[in-house]
Amino acid sequence: MNKPGKRLLLAAVLGATLAGALLMAKTPASNVSAQRHPNLVAAQKACAQAYDKITAAQKANEFDMGGHAQRAKDLIDQANQELKLSVESSNESAAPK
Repeated sequence: MNKPGKRLLLAAVLGATLAGALLMAKTPASNVSAQRHPNLVAAQKACAQAYDKITAAQKANEFDMGGHAQRAKDLIDQANQELKLSVESSNESAAPK
């Protein structure tokens, strides 16, 4: 394969990989009752906003951030999961026995 053909193939593979990564990236869910836990709902919204801003920064910088932005997004997702678990724990303790 000639050099221009190799570059075209490499660009196509990288483009497909990037498109797949963007499709898999998703904003953390907001799944907490606003009536029972308004502060945790606000925290989930902050997580979603932070996640979206990091995604925008990744796109603007062509994902060249040394993996740190993705790590931050993973940690935001983990924080969001912990928020959900805290709600479940709170709901269990408040439930009549």
